[in-house]
Amino acid sequence: MMPSGAEQHDRGDVELVRQDGVGDPDGFRRLWMPHRMAYIKGENKPAGHGQDDGCPFCRIQTLPDAEGLIVARGSLVYVVLNLYPYNSGHLMICPNRHVADYTDLDEQETAELAGFTKTSMTVLRSVSGAQGFNIGMNMGGAAGAGIAAHLHQHVVPRWGGDSNFMPVIGQTKVLPQLLADTRDMLAKSWPG
Repeated sequence: MMPSGAEQHDRGDVELVRQDGVGDPDGFRRLWMPHRMAYIKGENKPAGHGQDDGCPFCRIQTLPDAEGLIVARGSLVYVVLNLYPYNSGHLMICPNRHVADYTDLDEQETAELAGFTKTSMTVLRSVSGAQGFNIGMNMGGAAGAGIAAHLHQHVVPRWGGDSNFMPVIGQTKVLPQLLADTRDMLAKSWPG
């Protein structure tokens, strides 16, 4: 049933529906992703820079692994799925300690973060056939860090052709698997 004031148009195999208040019909199809609004509005962002200012990376550590989407824990760092992934399997390696800058990590934290990055790559290649990776950190808000107060290194698996018209033109990323399912798959494949 069409909304009041709606008109239906037919252009070949695409049925266009005019809905009152949304403009003229066009050839675009929409993929509604209302869960992204939490990210856009900045929900669950820390109120300040301190550990007790609502840091999600500090809070995640207190949750059960499945609930917090934690894939693996070390003694100084942990691996967690990104809630707003660029690609399926987008991981972040976070130090347990609330620290904002890479240069503030001690040698043991730096070594474990590097080791977990290598293991993340190995596991992602094994379970998803990743053909490449984007790996990096955004240090500070000016550099694009969404949560600048607690550093985190991104490990984004890539495949040939994974950047198609959806993200480039439609500004929408289609993810083929639920985060909980991705977390379970990666956690089961994590060594030791």
